[in-house]
Amino acid sequence: MKSLKLEFPGHDGGQLATRLDLPEGTISGYALLAHCFTCSKDLMAVRRIAAGLARHGIALMRFDFTGLGASEGEFSSTNFSSNIEDLKRAAKYLADHFAPPCLLIGHSLGGAAVLAAAADIPGVEAVATIGAPADVAHVLHNFRSDLERIRADGQAEVSLQGRKFTIERQFIDDACNARMSDHIGKLHTPLLIMHAPRDATVGIENAAQIFEAAKHPKSFVSLDGADHLLTRPEDAEFVANVIAGWASRYLRPRPHMQATGEEGAVLVTETRSGKFQQSISAGGHHLLADEPKSYGGDETGPSPYDFVAIGLGACTSMTLRMWAERKGLTLGKTAKIDRFERHITVEGRVTADLEADILRIADLCPVHKTLESSSVIVTHIRDRMDPDNDQGTNDTPSKP
Repeated sequence: MKSLKLEFPGHDGGQLATRLDLPEGTISGYALLAHCFTCSKDLMAVRRIAAGLARHGIALMRFDFTGLGASEGEFSSTNFSSNIEDLKRAAKYLADHFAPPCLLIGHSLGGAAVLAAAADIPGVEAVATIGAPADVAHVLHNFRSDLERIRADGQAEVSLQGRKFTIERQFIDDACNARMSDHIGKLHTPLLIMHAPRDATVGIENAAQIFEAAKHPKSFVSLDGADHLLTRPEDAEFVANVIAGWASRYLRPRPHMQATGEEGAVLVTETRSGKFQQSISAGGHHLLADEPKSYGGDETGPSPYDFVAIGLGACTSMTLRMWAERKGLTLGKTAKIDRFERHITVEGRVTADLEADILRIADLCPVHKTLESSSVIVTHIRDRMDPDNDQGTNDTPSKP
C-alpha cells in the first residue's frame, strides 16, 4: 500500500487533511471513510482497515473533519450538518482527481454521516457502517452533565476521552433535529451494518434500529468481542476483510481515463496540496508529480522533466530487452539509464559489433524518437566486467 498526503477545502474554506491509501496493482474501487466523533483519520483502527482494504484492491480516502486532527477550522463551529457537507466535498474531490467513491464507510458518528450523505453522492454503490448510532442525538450522552450549561451559556468546554472540546448550543440543536430514519429509509444502495454486541459507547440496539429502518439488500455482521474503537488489531482486520468480501458483489473496476475514454490516456490534475503537486492516473497506476524545494515545490514526486527522463530510460531498456530476446542474446540486466545521457550497463563483455547493434536499437526506442526532434540524447554503453571503462561510448549525439 502507498499513501498519498492530500488536502481539500472543507465547508468553511479551511483545508482538510487527507490520506489516500492505494493498493498495488489493479484497483477494484475507491472507498471514502468518515471517522468517529472527535477522532481522526489516523486512528489506529482506521489505518488497519485501510491496509486491509488495500490488500483486496480497494483504495481508501480518509480525512479529518473540520477542526479535528491535522485539518484547519474550529471544531466548536461544526455540527452534524457540517460533517455531512465535508463528506460531500471529500467525495467530490475524490471524483474530480481520481474516481468517484463507490463505497462509503462510516465509523460511529461517521456511520450516521455516510447514511445521511449517500443519496447525494453520485456513483455510490454500497454503504458500510461500524458501530453507528441510529439517532444523531445519541452523541449528546458524551457530555450529558454539561447540556444545561451549554444551553444556558451558549457554549461550554467539555472533556471527551481526556481531551478538551468547546461545544456550542447550535451543535446540540443540529443533532436533535437530524432525522436519521428518513435518510436510512431513502437509502437505495446495499447496506452492511457491523456492530459489537458489547459496545459500551453505542449500544447494539442502534444496529437493530438501523437494520429495521433500511430496505433490502441489507446485511448485519456481529463484531463479537470487539470494543467501539476496534482497538484490537484482529478486530480491525476482520472488519476490513468482511467489508471487502461483501463489497466485491457491488464494486466494479472503473476506467481511470474517463476524461478521454482512450486507451493509453494519462489524466493529470492538480491536488491543490502544496504549490505544484499533481495527481497522475495512468492505466490504473497512480503517481504524484512535484517540483524540488529549490523551485518552490515540496518534492513529493518526480518533476515533469524527471518523468520524461524516466520514460526515455524505461523505454530504452525495454526496447533492448525485446531485441535481445528476439536475437537470442544474453545481455544480462540492462541498468542505470540516466536522463538524456543514457548509460547502458551490460553484464558481460561487449564486442564492437554488439556495441554498434545496441546503439542502433537503443535509438529505435519510441520515446527516443519522440524526443530526438527537439532534444540531444547521448548514449554510453558500459561493460559490467570493467565498469570504470566507457569502452563503448557514442559521443555523437542523436539527431538534435
